Amino acid sequence: MFSRDEPDFHVITTSQAPQGLLADIRALLHQSQLGMDDDIEYFVVALSGRRLIGCAGLVSNTIKCVAVAADWRGENLSARLLSEVENFAVQRGKLHLFLYTRPGNLERFRGCGFYPLVQWDNVAVLMENTPVGISQYCRALKRHYHEGQRVGAVVMNANPFTLGHRYLAEQAAATCDWLHVFVVSEDVSYFPFQERLEMVRQGVADLPNVTVHAGSEYMISRATFPGYFLKDAGLVNQTWSVMDLLIFRQYIAPALGITHRFVGSEPFCPVTHQYNCDMHDWLETPSRSASKPLTVIELPRKRHAGGIAISASEVRALLKTCQLPRIRDIVPPSTYTHLEHHYCAEAPAETARSDELVISTTLC
Repeated sequence: MFSRDEPDFHVITTSQAPQGLLADIRALLHQSQLGMDDDIEYFVVALSGRRLIGCAGLVSNTIKCVAVAADWRGENLSARLLSEVENFAVQRGKLHLFLYTRPGNLERFRGCGFYPLVQWDNVAVLMENTPVGISQYCRALKRHYHEGQRVGAVVMNANPFTLGHRYLAEQAAATCDWLHVFVVSEDVSYFPFQERLEMVRQGVADLPNVTVHAGSEYMISRATFPGYFLKDAGLVNQTWSVMDLLIFRQYIAPALGITHRFVGSEPFCPVTHQYNCDMHDWLETPSRSASKPLTVIELPRKRHAGGIAISASEVRALLKTCQLPRIRDIVPPSTYTHLEHHYCAEAPAETARSDELVISTTLC
């Protein structure tokens, strides 16, 4: 009987990996009709001698780019790769892991200890490595439940919190029995998450019917959303929207009794504008989910006296050149105090990653 040598497993840091090995990984992924996302930090690779026979990528707490050589399929190599990458993630303090894949692979990964959260037809499925993760999160949300016929939600990056964000929260709160404001927690913005969260809390502190929530891993960041198994950028953006909105409709909204989602109009960023359009479709259309539809309210942006919409990117541009007096007119006093105290003496250089990758689901 033909026997194989036991494969060897190694963890490699993508930025330090030999180009030849990265080329082999790309070739293996290509054989499985997969691409290679640029943001992968680590790969667990399986070698038979010097030959690459399997790989699994990791960025933060998301597993990507899992592939096995055709002649090694059926040898339980996928499960071993996932076990190795999970063990490595745990060593790095990442206990809760996510995996995006094609629906055709659902049972394969279910057998490896992953559980489906949401699925979009035959395009994509999101899975996590625990059967109770989303239910535990929803139980935690229910501690902030408020009765009301009209319960609203706003999701914002607040990078930083501007008078535009304040206007959206104020208008939404005025029409709701209660309003839940979620601050996206993914830490790839110009301002760190804890600063953004505190600016939002201070900026709406006078509104009596508002709860500010730290965003969770169940609010999907466009910055780290995988595209390796999708064919084009347009489909990647659409899939990100669908996954994020289905999680909100099926889990987050029912946990808090949310009936309305408020969003600011988007005159600047085409990706965020399309997200707003997708929001109407995936949250309001009954057939999109078995969960109760929501009403989406799109409010016009608050504008300068000259008619230009206020944006957080404008604040960041002014901050880079320490033009604080001009910032005063477009942010709340609490945000201005924070910027003056922490950023006046020496404004940090903004990385290209911030503007290219951080896409707000409402106002940037």
